[in-house]
Amino acid sequence: MIRLGSNSPTRAKILKDFKIDFIQSGGCFDEDSIKTTNPKEFCYLATKGKFNELYSTYGIEIPLLVADSVVTCEGRLLRKAKDYQDAKYMLELQSSNKTSVITCMIYKSLNIELIDISITAYEFSKFDEKDMINYLDSGKCFGKAGAIMVEDFCKPYIKSITGLESTAMGLSIEKLIPFLKI
Repeated sequence: MIRLGSNSPTRAKILKDFKIDFIQSGGCFDEDSIKTTNPKEFCYLATKGKFNELYSTYGIEIPLLVADSVVTCEGRLLRKAKDYQDAKYMLELQSSNKTSVITCMIYKSLNIELIDISITAYEFSKFDEKDMINYLDSGKCFGKAGAIMVEDFCKPYIKSITGLESTAMGLSIEKLIPFLKI
């Protein structure tokens, strides 16, 4: 049993798919308090801030897992879209472009502490305008870093991938599993 320190339904689904027992306890860390625009640094600081908040609340009697993800394209930090126009801008930037998803996770139990920052890089073909508008109108893009869903909307547009799909979905599960047994 672990405590997932995240409100993300996608991270919860990943744990369920891998048959890992967990309870979900999200926090309220203010990511807007982070001043850096460096994507990798932002991702680490957000994860560490969330971890510190939840660690002080729950401790690690039940091992604690916290993760955060950001997207970067052309060196820009792309977080969750603020509104429709912001999501559209992010998707247009990523269309026919190289995009990376950075996921940081911190796992701590009584026996071990794991800090991992992983990157999955994609090269996308041009997004079809009608598909993109339908995706935006569906609302699925909201609550997603960079407004992307590599397992959904983006899947048919992937020209190449380097890294784990689970990293792009928000939790590098393949890297975590060996540490759950320690």
